[in-house]
Amino acid sequence: MTTTATPPAGGPAVRAGGPRAAHTARRPRRRVPLPHLLLLPALLLELLVHLVPMLIGIVMSFKELTQFHIAHWNGAPWAGLDNYAVSVDFDAPVGAALLRSFATTCVFAVSSVALCWLLGTAAALFLQDSFRGRGLLRTLFLVPYALPVYAAVITWAFMFQRDNGLVNHVLHDQLGLGESPAFWLIGDNSFWALLAVSVWKGWPFAFLIVMAGLQNIPRELYEAAALDGAGVWRQVRHVTLPALRPVNQVLVLVLFLWTFNDFNTPFVLFGRAAPEAADLISLHIYQSSFQTWNFGTGSAMSVLLLLFLLLVTGGYLLLTTRGRNSADV
Repeated sequence: MTTTATPPAGGPAVRAGGPRAAHTARRPRRRVPLPHLLLLPALLLELLVHLVPMLIGIVMSFKELTQFHIAHWNGAPWAGLDNYAVSVDFDAPVGAALLRSFATTCVFAVSSVALCWLLGTAAALFLQDSFRGRGLLRTLFLVPYALPVYAAVITWAFMFQRDNGLVNHVLHDQLGLGESPAFWLIGDNSFWALLAVSVWKGWPFAFLIVMAGLQNIPRELYEAAALDGAGVWRQVRHVTLPALRPVNQVLVLVLFLWTFNDFNTPFVLFGRAAPEAADLISLHIYQSSFQTWNFGTGSAMSVLLLLFLLLVTGGYLLLTTRGRNSADV
C-alpha cells in the first residue's frame, strides 16, 4: 500500500517519496572555485618575483656578505645586527652618508608628489568640461606617462647637456638667463634636473586618476553651488576637493611610494654615481651593495627602507581613515 501525504485544501494528493520530495532532499552541487584558480598563477608569480627575493634580502642583511662569500652566500658568516649598527651609526661615514641620502630623498619625494598632484589636478579641472580639441589634449598630456622610462630619461639627459643641450639653449642663449651655461647633471643643479624629470614623468598619472575621479561627481552639486553664488574657485574648494578626498588619499600615497623608491630615473640620468645633491636612497643602496661589494650592509639598508615605508604607509592610512570618519560624522 502506498501512503499519501495530506493534500492542502482543494489540492491533489502527493505521494510520499515522490519526485518533489526527492528534489527537495537533493544537496546543492558544490561550485568549482574558478576565480581562485585563475588568480593562482598571478599569486605564484608574485611570490617568486617579490616575496622570495625580499625574504632572501632579509636573510642577507644578517650575514657578513662581501665579495669573498658572494659565490656561496648561504655559507657567509653570521653578522647578527652588525650591518644594521653600521647603517644607523650616523657619526661614522657610512651612516652619515645614508642619513644625508635619506634627507635628500625625503625632500625630493615630497616636492615631486606635491608638484605632480598640483599639475595633474589643474589639468584635470581644465579638461573637465567638453570643448573642441579636448580629446587631443588628453592624449598629449598622457604621452610622458606612456613613454618608456629609459627612452624618456635619456632624452632629458641630452637636453640637460651643458654645451649642446636644449635647456641651456633656451635659458641662456634665447632668454639670456645666467652669465654662462649651467651644469645640470653635476653639482647642486642636479637636484633640480632630477626633480624636473620626475615631475614630467609622474604628473600624467595624477592627471589620469583625478580625471577619473571627477567623472563621479554629480553635476547637480556644481549647479546648486552656482545658484548659491559660488564662483569657480569656491566650487573647486567646497565641492571638487571634498569629493576627491578618497581619490587623493590613495593617489598621494602611491605617488610617494613610487617616487621614494625610484631607481631608474637617477640611474639613467646620472649613471652609477649620482651627485651628492641628487643622491637618492635607492641609488645609494645600489652603490653601497654593488660598488663596495658589501651586500650585507646594502641589504640592511634595504630592510630599514622597507620598515620606514611600512611605518609611513600605516601612519598615513591611520590618519586619513580617522579624518574620513570624522568628516562623515
